[in-house]
Amino acid sequence: MGVALRVRGWRLVLLVLVLAIGAVLLARDWHAGASTGSGTGNSTGNSTADGAGTSQGDAIGVGHALAAASTSRLGSEPACAAYSGLPAGWGSDPHAGMVRVDGGSFIFGSEHGYPDERPAQAGATRVAGFWIDRTEVTQAQFAAFVAATGYVTQAERQGAGVVFHVPTAEELQQRPYAWWTLEKGAQWRTVQAGASASTSAPASASMSSPAPAAAMASAASAAPAASATVSTSGDHLPVTLVTQADALAYARWLGRDLPTEAEWEYAGKAGRSDAQLDTAPADAAGKPAANYWQGAFPQLDVAADGHAGVAPVGCYAPNGFGLHDMIGNVWEWTRDPYTGPRQPHANGDTAVAAGRPANPASPANAAMVIKGGSFLCAPDYCVRYRASARESQERDLAAAHIGFRTVRRN
Repeated sequence: MGVALRVRGWRLVLLVLVLAIGAVLLARDWHAGASTGSGTGNSTGNSTADGAGTSQGDAIGVGHALAAASTSRLGSEPACAAYSGLPAGWGSDPHAGMVRVDGGSFIFGSEHGYPDERPAQAGATRVAGFWIDRTEVTQAQFAAFVAATGYVTQAERQGAGVVFHVPTAEELQQRPYAWWTLEKGAQWRTVQAGASASTSAPASASMSSPAPAAAMASAASAAPAASATVSTSGDHLPVTLVTQADALAYARWLGRDLPTEAEWEYAGKAGRSDAQLDTAPADAAGKPAANYWQGAFPQLDVAADGHAGVAPVGCYAPNGFGLHDMIGNVWEWTRDPYTGPRQPHANGDTAVAAGRPANPASPANAAMVIKGGSFLCAPDYCVRYRASARESQERDLAAAHIGFRTVRRN
């Protein structure tokens, strides 16, 4: 009797062990399946630009955004520095690196900015849902396009592109928009340099109080001239020095398009209204939340945002739709012609450097809408760091502060 009880006891122990091991294996398999699903399908848990940490699977504003494939969890300096420039699923997933934005209604334009930003119509504008790149198109992505197709950009065919450089005091006195220059050989593989405190002016220059013209000219004469560009590549940097035609060629290679101005602004606002004209993007602690100019333009960028010149994509927190760098870093092409009033400082600044007339009427180089502002937007110049901000740019003129992102409408 005692032996029988002992045997039954061991059988009970073995049964409990088998059941426990089975439960562990089932839990592990379930967890692995869930992880795979979030990595190849809907990516969730990305924090919003305001730091609220809302997941992309939740409804945000007038629509919600759903990621097709993770791009390595961007949104910080370490993450953007480590990013390869190619999103997960590149080459196999037609929505690689994109976010799905549900359709909705919004106020197209703003009462807070320049006259050319006023609402496009009375009442709300309706936008259908679409996919949009999470980041600006990178050099790595554009290089893959060039390698696959042999495409030659317009700047390469023209032999030059418009780049920013820190002007000398003499240049500032001799010509308008002296910070722009038509540089021979500048093309998409060329990275735009910035105007940092170490190369442009004393670091003691005030960030909040732009220097008067005389002081800026003095700083320029005292400081060594910064080179306009450096001939190197950066896979995780936004591709620039591409025209609208170049951007469209890339987009069509992927079965995509450039966003309309309304689509771009809807995605940029992400369910929010625009800030006041003079409100620079900042986080809850007051630190710059985008790559724009801090200091006295065009002499000194103190780079409080961590970057003088173009920054890698995705260094800053995304907006409510999970999109990085919709404000600052580089302007972005849209597919729409520019209509409406223009600000005086916007009338052909890069065109002047290229020796062209301002506001061309020819369809070949007609002005198109660019959106989002760039690393050159400053409190004393441009002030275009809002989603409703818009500028005109000649469609066939490549510039070092203009890139793009693509959309897919399905």
